[in-house]
Amino acid sequence: MSMIRTAQPADDAIAALHTRARSTYYRGRVPEQAHAAREGWSRAVARATTDGGVLCAEQDGELRGVAAFRTADGETTLTQLHVDPAHWRRGTGAALHAACVDAWLRAGVGRVRLEVYEHNLRAQAFYAHQGWRPPATGPLRSGSHLTLWLNLGE
Repeated sequence: MSMIRTAQPADDAIAALHTRARSTYYRGRVPEQAHAAREGWSRAVARATTDGGVLCAEQDGELRGVAAFRTADGETTLTQLHVDPAHWRRGTGAALHAACVDAWLRAGVGRVRLEVYEHNLRAQAFYAHQGWRPPATGPLRSGSHLTLWLNLGE
């Protein structure tokens, strides 16, 4: 079972995990981007203390997954949820998701938004299983991503 903890600035393994996961589901669809993943995660970890959170899933000292969320202008968004492909289908994503839901409920958040890549059917199935749904009204797409919502307390 994974241990969930708050990410720390020294968590350099997050960027490598992010790159491995994204290259798996974007392969052949989006140009390889070993871009600024490290800088992006460093910024996310730094701002987590003021407007969001970054959570890590570890087992036996090894980073297995990471999730990030942010609240801006009164809207909370799950911005990232990645599990190392070598550890898919072992409960890591579900544990990270549950920890995010706990954090949102503690913060009094009632509804959360995410965008999922339209070709990432694995992620879409995962989110549907967790209770995420397309919007009843409003835009369903944002470019090549689908917008999903999770209503907490339902």
